[in-house]
Amino acid sequence: MSQHTKSAASTYELSHQAALEAESVHILREVAATFERPVLLFSGGKDSVVMLHLATKAFWPAPVPFPILHIDTGHNFDEVIAYRDAVVAKSGVRLLVGRVQDDIDAGRVTEETGPRAGRNRLQTATLLRTLREGRFDAVFGGARRDEEKARAKERVFSFRDEYGQWDPRRQRPELWNLYNGKHRPGEHIRVFPLSNWTELDIWTYIASEGIELPSLYYAHRRPVVQRDGMLLAHTRFLTLLDGEEPQEALVRFRTVGDATCTGCVESTAATPADVVEEVATARVTERGATRADDRISEAGMEDRKREGYF
Repeated sequence: MSQHTKSAASTYELSHQAALEAESVHILREVAATFERPVLLFSGGKDSVVMLHLATKAFWPAPVPFPILHIDTGHNFDEVIAYRDAVVAKSGVRLLVGRVQDDIDAGRVTEETGPRAGRNRLQTATLLRTLREGRFDAVFGGARRDEEKARAKERVFSFRDEYGQWDPRRQRPELWNLYNGKHRPGEHIRVFPLSNWTELDIWTYIASEGIELPSLYYAHRRPVVQRDGMLLAHTRFLTLLDGEEPQEALVRFRTVGDATCTGCVESTAATPADVVEEVATARVTERGATRADDRISEAGMEDRKREGYF
Protein backbone atom coordinates (compact mmCIF):
# COMPACT_ATOMS: atom_id res chain seq x y z
CA MET A 1 0.00 0.00 0.00
CA SER A 2 1.40 3.40 -0.98
CA GLN A 3 1.93 6.18 1.54
CA HIS A 4 -0.82 8.21 -0.17
CA THR A 5 -3.29 5.31 0.14
CA LYS A 6 -2.40 4.81 3.81
CA SER A 7 -2.93 8.51 4.49
CA ALA A 8 -6.29 8.57 2.74
CA ALA A 9 -7.48 5.47 4.58
CA SER A 10 -6.42 6.79 7.97
CA THR A 11 -8.19 10.14 7.54
CA TYR A 12 -11.45 8.82 6.03
CA GLU A 13 -14.49 9.22 8.22
CA LEU A 14 -18.24 9.52 7.73
CA SER A 15 -20.10 12.76 8.26
CA HIS A 16 -22.53 12.88 11.18
CA GLN A 17 -25.51 12.45 8.86
CA ALA A 18 -23.89 9.60 6.91
CA ALA A 19 -23.01 7.82 10.17
CA LEU A 20 -26.62 8.05 11.38
CA GLU A 21 -27.87 6.73 8.05
CA ALA A 22 -25.37 3.85 8.08
CA GLU A 23 -26.37 2.86 11.62
CA SER A 24 -30.09 2.87 10.75
CA VAL A 25 -29.53 0.89 7.55
CA HIS A 26 -27.51 -1.68 9.53
CA ILE A 27 -30.36 -2.06 12.05
CA LEU A 28 -32.97 -2.47 9.30
CA ARG A 29 -30.90 -5.15 7.57
CA GLU A 30 -30.13 -6.90 10.86
CA VAL A 31 -33.83 -7.26 11.60
CA ALA A 32 -34.68 -8.43 8.08
CA ALA A 33 -31.97 -11.08 8.34
CA THR A 34 -32.83 -12.43 11.80
CA PHE A 35 -36.61 -12.13 12.25
CA GLU A 36 -39.30 -14.05 10.41
CA ARG A 37 -42.13 -11.50 10.28
CA PRO A 38 -41.07 -7.87 10.73
CA VAL A 39 -43.41 -4.94 10.10
CA LEU A 40 -42.81 -1.18 9.98
CA LEU A 41 -45.19 1.15 11.83
CA PHE A 42 -46.14 3.99 9.50
CA SER A 43 -48.19 6.97 10.66
CA GLY A 44 -47.37 9.36 7.83
CA GLY A 45 -45.37 11.43 10.32
CA LYS A 46 -41.87 12.64 9.50
CA ASP A 47 -40.06 9.95 11.52
CA SER A 48 -41.93 7.04 9.95
CA VAL A 49 -41.46 8.64 6.53
CA VAL A 50 -37.69 8.85 7.08
CA MET A 51 -37.68 5.28 8.37
CA LEU A 52 -39.43 4.03 5.21
CA HIS A 53 -37.01 6.05 3.07
CA LEU A 54 -34.08 4.40 4.87
CA ALA A 55 -35.66 0.96 4.36
CA THR A 56 -35.99 1.67 0.66
CA LYS A 57 -32.28 2.54 0.49
CA ALA A 58 -31.28 -0.41 2.69
CA PHE A 59 -32.76 -3.03 0.37
CA TRP A 60 -32.53 -1.34 -3.03
CA PRO A 61 -32.79 -2.51 -5.79
CA ALA A 62 -35.00 -5.15 -4.16
CA PRO A 63 -38.35 -3.98 -2.74
CA VAL A 64 -38.78 -3.39 0.99
CA PRO A 65 -39.14 -6.97 2.32
CA PHE A 66 -41.80 -6.26 4.93
CA PRO A 67 -45.17 -4.49 5.04
CA ILE A 68 -45.99 -1.17 6.68
CA LEU A 69 -48.68 -0.91 9.34
CA HIS A 70 -50.84 2.10 10.10
CA ILE A 71 -52.85 2.12 13.33
CA ASP A 72 -55.80 4.24 12.24
CA THR A 73 -57.68 5.94 15.08
CA GLY A 74 -60.20 7.50 12.70
CA HIS A 75 -59.18 10.95 13.97
CA ASN A 76 -56.33 11.52 11.52
CA PHE A 77 -55.62 14.68 9.61
CA ASP A 78 -56.98 14.39 6.06
CA GLU A 79 -53.60 15.49 4.67
CA VAL A 80 -51.87 12.56 6.38
CA ILE A 81 -54.24 9.91 5.03
CA ALA A 82 -53.95 11.34 1.52
CA TYR A 83 -50.16 11.32 1.84
CA ARG A 84 -50.13 7.73 3.17
CA ASP A 85 -52.15 6.47 0.23
CA ALA A 86 -49.97 8.36 -2.26
CA VAL A 87 -46.80 6.84 -0.77
CA VAL A 88 -48.23 3.33 -1.00
CA ALA A 89 -49.31 3.86 -4.60
CA LYS A 90 -45.90 5.23 -5.59
CA SER A 91 -43.66 2.79 -3.71
CA GLY A 92 -45.68 -0.39 -4.07
CA VAL A 93 -45.07 -1.28 -0.42
CA ARG A 94 -47.80 -3.41 1.15
CA LEU A 95 -50.02 -1.45 3.54
CA LEU A 96 -51.80 -3.01 6.52
CA VAL A 97 -54.28 -0.96 8.55
CA GLY A 98 -55.43 -1.67 12.10
CA ARG A 99 -58.57 0.34 12.82
CA VAL A 100 -59.50 1.51 16.30
CA GLN A 101 -63.11 1.71 15.15
CA ASP A 102 -63.14 -2.08 14.68
CA ASP A 103 -62.23 -2.55 18.35
CA ILE A 104 -64.86 -0.03 19.44
CA ASP A 105 -67.52 -1.80 17.36
CA ALA A 106 -66.50 -5.20 18.74
CA GLY A 107 -66.65 -3.93 22.34
CA ARG A 108 -62.97 -4.61 22.99
CA VAL A 109 -62.42 -0.96 23.97
CA THR A 110 -64.75 1.77 25.15
CA GLU A 111 -64.65 5.14 23.45
CA GLU A 112 -64.19 8.16 25.69
CA THR A 113 -66.91 10.77 25.81
CA GLY A 114 -66.96 14.48 26.54
CA PRO A 115 -65.46 17.55 24.87
CA ARG A 116 -61.86 16.48 25.61
CA ALA A 117 -62.34 12.87 24.50
CA GLY A 118 -59.81 11.30 22.16
CA ARG A 119 -58.81 7.93 20.78
CA ASN A 120 -55.08 8.14 21.33
CA ARG A 121 -54.99 5.75 24.28
CA LEU A 122 -57.24 3.27 22.45
CA GLN A 123 -54.49 2.70 19.87
CA THR A 124 -52.68 0.29 22.19
CA ALA A 125 -55.38 -2.38 22.07
CA THR A 126 -55.63 -2.09 18.29
CA LEU A 127 -51.86 -2.27 17.86
CA LEU A 128 -51.50 -5.38 20.03
CA ARG A 129 -54.45 -7.10 18.33
CA THR A 130 -53.06 -6.36 14.88
CA LEU A 131 -49.61 -7.65 15.84
CA ARG A 132 -51.11 -10.88 17.21
CA GLU A 133 -53.23 -11.42 14.11
CA GLY A 134 -50.24 -10.84 11.83
CA ARG A 135 -47.90 -12.91 14.05
CA PHE A 136 -45.28 -10.17 13.76
CA ASP A 137 -42.13 -10.78 15.79
CA ALA A 138 -40.32 -7.48 15.12
CA VAL A 139 -41.94 -4.06 14.87
CA PHE A 140 -40.06 -1.02 13.58
CA GLY A 141 -41.01 2.24 15.28
CA GLY A 142 -39.82 5.78 14.60
CA ALA A 143 -39.33 6.85 18.23
CA ARG A 144 -36.19 8.82 19.05
CA ARG A 145 -34.47 9.18 22.42
CA ASP A 146 -34.52 12.99 22.32
CA GLU A 147 -38.32 13.15 22.10
CA GLU A 148 -39.36 12.26 25.63
CA LYS A 149 -37.77 10.93 28.82
CA ALA A 150 -39.51 7.52 28.71
CA ARG A 151 -38.29 7.03 25.15
CA ALA A 152 -34.80 7.98 26.27
CA LYS A 153 -34.78 4.74 28.31
CA GLU A 154 -35.37 2.58 25.24
CA ARG A 155 -32.82 0.26 23.74
CA VAL A 156 -32.64 -0.04 19.95
CA PHE A 157 -34.09 -3.55 20.37
CA SER A 158 -36.87 -3.14 22.94
CA PHE A 159 -38.14 -6.43 24.35
CA ARG A 160 -41.92 -6.82 24.79
CA ASP A 161 -43.53 -9.70 26.65
CA GLU A 162 -46.44 -11.88 25.51
CA TYR A 163 -48.83 -9.07 26.47
CA GLY A 164 -46.91 -6.47 24.48
CA GLN A 165 -45.81 -4.77 27.68
CA TRP A 166 -42.54 -2.91 28.22
CA ASP A 167 -40.50 -3.24 31.39
CA PRO A 168 -37.37 -1.03 31.47
CA ARG A 169 -35.74 -3.42 33.95
CA ARG A 170 -35.91 -6.28 31.45
CA GLN A 171 -34.18 -4.47 28.61
CA ARG A 172 -30.97 -5.98 27.33
CA PRO A 173 -27.51 -4.42 27.13
CA GLU A 174 -26.37 -3.36 23.66
CA LEU A 175 -22.62 -3.18 24.07
CA TRP A 176 -20.65 -2.55 20.87
CA ASN A 177 -23.98 -2.18 19.02
CA LEU A 178 -24.71 -5.89 19.33
CA TYR A 179 -28.45 -6.53 19.43
CA ASN A 180 -30.24 -9.41 21.12
CA GLY A 181 -33.50 -10.31 19.39
CA LYS A 182 -34.08 -13.58 21.19
CA HIS A 183 -37.71 -14.08 22.18
CA ARG A 184 -40.23 -16.82 22.76
CA PRO A 185 -43.43 -17.37 20.74
CA GLY A 186 -45.92 -14.61 21.52
CA GLU A 187 -43.21 -12.15 22.55
CA HIS A 188 -41.79 -9.61 20.14
CA ILE A 189 -39.16 -6.90 19.75
CA ARG A 190 -39.85 -3.24 19.05
CA VAL A 191 -36.98 -1.88 16.98
CA PHE A 192 -36.05 1.82 16.82
CA PRO A 193 -33.61 2.55 13.97
CA LEU A 194 -33.81 6.32 14.64
CA SER A 195 -32.95 6.09 18.33
CA ASN A 196 -29.83 8.25 18.06
CA TRP A 197 -31.31 10.86 15.71
CA THR A 198 -32.58 14.23 16.90
CA GLU A 199 -35.36 16.36 15.43
CA LEU A 200 -32.69 18.51 13.81
CA ASP A 201 -31.03 15.41 12.33
CA ILE A 202 -34.36 14.30 10.89
CA TRP A 203 -35.01 17.65 9.22
CA THR A 204 -31.45 17.98 7.94
CA TYR A 205 -31.81 14.55 6.35
CA ILE A 206 -35.21 15.40 4.86
CA ALA A 207 -33.72 18.53 3.32
CA SER A 208 -30.63 16.81 1.92
CA GLU A 209 -32.53 13.78 0.58
CA GLY A 210 -35.44 15.77 -0.85
CA ILE A 211 -38.00 13.65 1.04
CA GLU A 212 -41.62 14.67 0.52
CA LEU A 213 -43.80 15.09 3.63
CA PRO A 214 -47.48 15.82 4.31
CA SER A 215 -48.16 19.49 3.62
CA LEU A 216 -49.12 20.27 7.22
CA TYR A 217 -45.43 20.10 8.24
CA TYR A 218 -44.95 23.44 6.48
CA ALA A 219 -46.44 26.87 7.13
CA HIS A 220 -50.07 27.20 6.05
CA ARG A 221 -53.14 29.08 7.19
CA ARG A 222 -55.85 27.25 9.09
CA PRO A 223 -58.39 27.86 11.88
CA VAL A 224 -56.96 27.02 15.30
CA VAL A 225 -58.13 27.03 18.89
CA GLN A 226 -56.04 28.07 21.90
CA ARG A 227 -56.24 25.35 24.57
CA ASP A 228 -53.97 24.39 27.47
CA GLY A 229 -51.13 26.52 26.12
CA MET A 230 -51.29 24.94 22.65
CA LEU A 231 -52.84 25.73 19.31
CA LEU A 232 -55.13 22.89 18.21
CA ALA A 233 -56.45 22.65 14.66
CA HIS A 234 -60.17 23.29 14.44
CA THR A 235 -61.28 20.11 12.67
CA ARG A 236 -64.46 18.01 12.67
CA PHE A 237 -62.90 15.91 15.46
CA LEU A 238 -62.43 18.78 17.92
CA THR A 239 -65.30 19.76 20.20
CA LEU A 240 -65.12 23.40 21.24
CA LEU A 241 -65.21 24.17 24.95
CA ASP A 242 -67.21 27.06 26.39
CA GLY A 243 -65.60 30.34 25.44
CA GLU A 244 -63.39 28.90 22.71
CA GLU A 245 -63.46 30.71 19.38
CA PRO A 246 -61.49 29.50 16.32
CA GLN A 247 -59.08 32.02 14.80
CA GLU A 248 -57.04 31.76 11.63
CA ALA A 249 -53.26 31.63 12.01
CA LEU A 250 -50.17 30.83 9.97
CA VAL A 251 -48.94 27.58 11.50
CA ARG A 252 -47.16 24.30 10.91
CA PHE A 253 -47.02 20.98 12.77
CA ARG A 254 -43.82 19.66 14.33
CA THR A 255 -45.26 16.19 14.87
CA VAL A 256 -48.32 14.33 13.65
CA GLY A 257 -50.83 12.43 15.76
CA ASP A 258 -54.57 12.57 16.27
CA ALA A 259 -56.18 15.87 15.32
CA THR A 260 -57.68 15.98 18.83
CA CYS A 261 -54.34 16.04 20.68
CA THR A 262 -51.68 17.35 18.29
CA GLY A 263 -50.89 21.03 18.51
CA CYS A 264 -49.29 23.27 15.92
CA VAL A 265 -46.92 26.21 16.22
CA GLU A 266 -47.02 29.61 14.60
CA SER A 267 -44.41 29.55 11.88
CA THR A 268 -43.42 30.95 8.50
CA ALA A 269 -41.20 27.96 7.64
CA ALA A 270 -42.34 26.88 4.18
CA THR A 271 -39.43 24.67 3.09
CA PRO A 272 -37.23 22.00 4.70
CA ALA A 273 -34.36 24.51 4.88
CA ASP A 274 -36.63 26.96 6.71
CA VAL A 275 -37.62 24.26 9.19
CA VAL A 276 -33.98 23.27 9.78
CA GLU A 277 -33.24 26.88 10.72
CA GLU A 278 -36.29 27.03 12.99
CA VAL A 279 -35.62 23.70 14.73
CA ALA A 280 -31.97 24.62 15.33
CA THR A 281 -33.10 27.33 17.74
CA ALA A 282 -35.91 25.36 19.43
CA ARG A 283 -35.45 24.55 23.11
CA VAL A 284 -38.48 22.28 23.60
CA THR A 285 -38.93 18.91 21.85
CA GLU A 286 -41.78 18.53 19.43
CA ARG A 287 -43.71 16.22 21.76
CA GLY A 288 -43.14 18.46 24.73
CA ALA A 289 -44.39 21.48 22.83
CA THR A 290 -47.31 20.12 20.85
CA ARG A 291 -48.67 16.81 22.17
CA ALA A 292 -51.55 17.03 24.64
CA ASP A 293 -51.50 13.25 25.14
CA ASP A 294 -48.09 13.54 26.83
CA ARG A 295 -49.48 15.88 29.46
CA ILE A 296 -51.84 13.45 31.16
CA SER A 297 -49.27 12.92 33.93
CA GLU A 298 -45.57 13.28 34.60
CA ALA A 299 -45.10 9.62 33.63
CA GLY A 300 -47.84 9.51 31.00
CA MET A 301 -45.72 8.13 28.16
CA GLU A 302 -44.02 5.54 30.36
CA ASP A 303 -47.36 4.31 31.68
CA ARG A 304 -48.68 3.86 28.14
CA LYS A 305 -45.50 2.10 27.03
CA ARG A 306 -45.87 -0.37 29.87
CA GLU A 307 -49.35 -1.14 28.48
CA GLY A 308 -47.94 -1.82 25.00
CA TYR A 309 -47.94 1.63 23.37
CA PHE A 310 -45.38 2.57 20.68
